[in-house]
Amino acid sequence: MSNSSTASVSVATLGTPRIGPHRELKTALESFWAGKIDEAALVKTAAQLRADNWARQKARGVTVIPSNDFSFYDQVLDTSVLVGAIPQVYGWKGDSVSLATYFAMARGAQGDSETCEHGHAHHHGHGVPAQEMTKWFDTNYHYMVPEFSKDQTFALSSTKPIDEYKEAKAHGYQTRPVLVGPVTFLKLGKSHDASFSNLSLLDKLVPVYAEVLKRLAAEGAEWVQIDEPVLVLDLDGAARDALKKAYADLAKAVPQVKIMLNTYFGALGDNLDTAASLPVAGLHIDLIRAPEQLEPVLKAVKPDVVLSLGVIDGRNIWRANLPEILDRIEPIVAKRGANLIEIAPSCSLLHVPVDLDRETKLDADLKSWLAFSLQKMSELSVLGKALAGGQGTVKGELAASAAAAAARKTSPKVHNKAVADRVAAITAEMANRRSAFAGRAKVQRERFKLPAFPTTTIGSFPQTSEVRKVRAAFTKGTIGQAEYDQFLREETKRTVAWQEEIGLDVLVHGEFERNDMVQYFGEQLSGFAFTQHAWVQSYGSRCVRPPILFGDVSRPKPMTVEWWKYAQSLTKRPMKGMLTGPVTILNWSFVRDDIPRSESCRQIALAIRDEVLDLEKAGATMIQIDEAALREGLPLRRSEWITYLDWAVGSFRITASGVADETQIHTHMCYSEFNDIIDAIGAMDADVISIETSRSKMELLDAFVNYKYPNEIGPGVYDIHSPRVPDVSEMTELLSLARKRLTGEQLWINPDCGLKTRGWAEVRPALVNMVEAAREMRARA
Repeated sequence: MSNSSTASVSVATLGTPRIGPHRELKTALESFWAGKIDEAALVKTAAQLRADNWARQKARGVTVIPSNDFSFYDQVLDTSVLVGAIPQVYGWKGDSVSLATYFAMARGAQGDSETCEHGHAHHHGHGVPAQEMTKWFDTNYHYMVPEFSKDQTFALSSTKPIDEYKEAKAHGYQTRPVLVGPVTFLKLGKSHDASFSNLSLLDKLVPVYAEVLKRLAAEGAEWVQIDEPVLVLDLDGAARDALKKAYADLAKAVPQVKIMLNTYFGALGDNLDTAASLPVAGLHIDLIRAPEQLEPVLKAVKPDVVLSLGVIDGRNIWRANLPEILDRIEPIVAKRGANLIEIAPSCSLLHVPVDLDRETKLDADLKSWLAFSLQKMSELSVLGKALAGGQGTVKGELAASAAAAAARKTSPKVHNKAVADRVAAITAEMANRRSAFAGRAKVQRERFKLPAFPTTTIGSFPQTSEVRKVRAAFTKGTIGQAEYDQFLREETKRTVAWQEEIGLDVLVHGEFERNDMVQYFGEQLSGFAFTQHAWVQSYGSRCVRPPILFGDVSRPKPMTVEWWKYAQSLTKRPMKGMLTGPVTILNWSFVRDDIPRSESCRQIALAIRDEVLDLEKAGATMIQIDEAALREGLPLRRSEWITYLDWAVGSFRITASGVADETQIHTHMCYSEFNDIIDAIGAMDADVISIETSRSKMELLDAFVNYKYPNEIGPGVYDIHSPRVPDVSEMTELLSLARKRLTGEQLWINPDCGLKTRGWAEVRPALVNMVEAAREMRARA
């Protein structure tokens, strides 16, 4: 893999952000979907993005440039299309797959793809539904889930990897194409037939991969990178056997291609022997998530395998300490030889923003501690030069790196002794309510005197284009604070009056003042910073700009109390205080890498606890603390779940447990799998939990039933991700199913999720029907 006559270490990126420095891909996709540009214009933009991307890598000293890391939507969807895993519903005839079919799989046809306010995508369509979407391992990127059937056949149905390799070659770049590995692809898929295992399709699938490799070799490709991140998961014997079989078959079918087997997001652990035994020419390991695996891997791999060391963080935005990395890897290069070492990020740079230079408003110190994708390429290049020609050749760069690391270590912007002392002083009592649930429920029922089946909503009401327009005007400075606040008060007042009018029992203020459920709090907490352009792809054209958690967290002043007081002044009914929980704030931010996540989480928990107590002091009787992302934070390995759930649930309890027994704590969670974490949900001990259950027809509640969950539950009675308005009978039917599983005293009635992304035209009739469904349930009781 060396590119010159002297042996030098290869420098690779494994993959790059595809959205473009100015989100050009998003703009082009949305224009194409809206019919404003044609397919040729979209394809042209994509080709330009790829060419620019290759040029930027070359300019920064990357020697192993990837191709086929670009995608119009998602790399797993690209793989489904590549191998012809296209469900019948898309009406594909077996020829090469059109963009129309591709986007139908991604978004549905004549339908729509909706995102709830928690950023979870939900696809529906009146024509063809989109494929299901779920998170890529433990990142905030989402992939389209492949669908397989028992009689599945595969055939090469797209030439994308070959086309993009040739395209790069025409520009003068010898690239290393990237493919999602066959075993990872099968393991990530789903089927509606439980009678067979996806892995049983391996023998049909591998020949298609062999065909792709043969075609790449014929065009001149020497190396191909095949990603098998399943190697960092808990695997059974069948999966390990599948890996051995797949790579033995590929080695036999296409001996002329060298495979770089790419693993990331964790340690190989008990899969190390399997990985080391595979007949591949290279192996990439993640040394950011699992620095401890370096020694065992060195012992296990064959002596002639190129070892790719993931030494720069591909998941986070911190600048690396380059001299420290060199101290660690120089001896390995000396021992193995430069031609058998590649240096790389821990994983593809897809998960970090494009270019730090675009950030003109960040604090200068903070900016000096950061690196986005282009800066990370430069860091890799400096490491490559130091390993090839000695540290003296890059003395200045190494000194700057060490100086930035030293400054960050001691900066008062990062370290606040008062916060550290407070975390150290957390006691067990702080995480416990004064009485157990049964005692609290009694005083709460006396206090609130709510009817059976009380109705409420999850928190947000529609953020109409008018709300967004006025917010944008305020952000630009074209309207002042007073005018903006007045507008928000009117929206809030109208929403509170309407909720009273239709007969909801417990009200919310609508959250019109909030841009985002994490950003709104991050902007008011110390220790968080926000960027202008640090966008990261979530899926397709959806990009997110995560907050940067850079220092110790505290709450300088109350964040939500004034808006709550105003909203409660408009009604005699209970007005919920609405907060985002510490685990969700943590999981949706770029977090610190100098202290454990659990430590940052406890700091956030104490800040939110202060807010809960201030709301209570101001008169709030019900306070909701949303933990939309609690489940998302689960580690990839089962053996690490307990530790995570202990500190995650502990942090939630710290926020919620300072209040009196008669103050009712609510929480909301949206996802579809509770069975395996139900103990943790029980341990959160919220008085009321609302969950997303309408699409599973209340089957999700079985987890709560089997666990004998004692607290109150609001199972969602209508799916807010679809514009359709369910009628009263549909909701009462769901409630009857829920009533069979829970006691009457436990049940609340609410939608699945917040209503921020919906329009009033659907929200009004849906909530009117929901209140009517509650009345019918009461009449039956």
